[in-house]
Amino acid sequence: MMKVTIKDIAKAAGVAKSTVSKVMNDSPKISEETKSRVREIIKQMNYTPSSIATGLARQSSNTIAILIDMSKESEFLNQFFYNIIGGVESVIGPLKYELTIANIQHDHEEGHFLHRLVLNKRVDGIIANTSVLTPELCAELNKLQFPYISIGEIDSPGIWVDCDNELGGYLLTRHLLEQGYSSAAFIGGQKDEPLFLRRAAGYKRALEEAGIGVNADWIRNGRAVEEDGYTAAKLLLQSSEAPASIVCMSNFSAYGVLQAARELHIPVPSQLGIATFDEYPLSPYTSPPLTSLNMDTFQLGARAGRLLMDKLDNTTSAASGQLLEPELIPRLSSRRSSSAE
Repeated sequence: MMKVTIKDIAKAAGVAKSTVSKVMNDSPKISEETKSRVREIIKQMNYTPSSIATGLARQSSNTIAILIDMSKESEFLNQFFYNIIGGVESVIGPLKYELTIANIQHDHEEGHFLHRLVLNKRVDGIIANTSVLTPELCAELNKLQFPYISIGEIDSPGIWVDCDNELGGYLLTRHLLEQGYSSAAFIGGQKDEPLFLRRAAGYKRALEEAGIGVNADWIRNGRAVEEDGYTAAKLLLQSSEAPASIVCMSNFSAYGVLQAARELHIPVPSQLGIATFDEYPLSPYTSPPLTSLNMDTFQLGARAGRLLMDKLDNTTSAASGQLLEPELIPRLSSRRSSSAE
C-alpha cells in the first residue's frame, strides 16, 4: 500500500498543496468550508502529515516518550522498567508534561517512531536505553537536533545517565575478599554485552588490587538466568580448582548458584560466599539472603527526566554523561566477619 502524500490530498480536494499545508496549520486565511472539506479528505485517506507539511516551527506537545522494544519482554516485564517510569514521572509531572510509552516498531518504516513521534511533533523529547538508541538512531536524532536522553552510556554529543556498573563489580568483589574469601569467580552475562563488560571490569580491578590474578576459567558467560547460573556453578564448584566465592550477574544467576551449592552440600557462607547485582526480586528472600548491590533505578529515571527537562530549557548539563553510585547491601550469603554488619 502506497503512502498517502500531501499531493494526493490536494488532488482529491481540488486545491493547491500549499492550501493543504495551511489547513493543517489552521491558517486563518483559509475559509472554514475549505478547512472542513480538506480535513474530511485527510481523515478518509488516513493521512499522517510529515514534518515538512506541518512546518518545522517548534510546537510543544508537552509530552515525553519512553521508548521500548516490545519484542524484548525483558525490556518491560521487570521492576526496573516501572521504577524508571516512576522516576521520570516524578520530575516531568510537576512541570505539566505527560509521559507516554511508545513501541519502536522496527517492522515497517511508516510505523517507526521517528515518523510517528519525532517528525510529526507528537512528543517533545525521548528517553530510552541503549538497546533502543543504537548509534545509527542517535546519529539521526542528532541530525534532527531532537532532544533525547539515553539510559546507558552513548557517544558524545548524546547525553546519558547510568548506574556505575564497573564500580558495582568492584564493590561486590572487594566485599567478598574483605570477608576473607581467597578467590572469586564471576557468573552470568553475555560475553560482548556492554553491561557484562563493565561489571567484569570492576570485578577484575578488585582482584588485581588485592594481588590476585584473574583466572579466565572462573569467568563463566551465559544468560543471567537461574538455569545458566546453576550449570556454571556446578561445573566450577566440582572442578579441581573451585573458587571460594562467586559474583553473580543477577538475582536469578545467584539463585541457580545457591541451588548448585545446596546439591553439592557446600555450606554458604562458611565455605562459599555469594554476592550479586541487583536487589530485585529475590535478594532478601533466598536462603540464605543474598548480599547484593542496589541500583537505584527510580533515581536513574528521575535523573534522566531532569536532564531532558534541562535540554528542553536549553540548559546544558556540565557533562554529557552521569554515573549514579550503587549501594552495597551485605547479607548472610557472604557474612563471615563483623565488618559485614
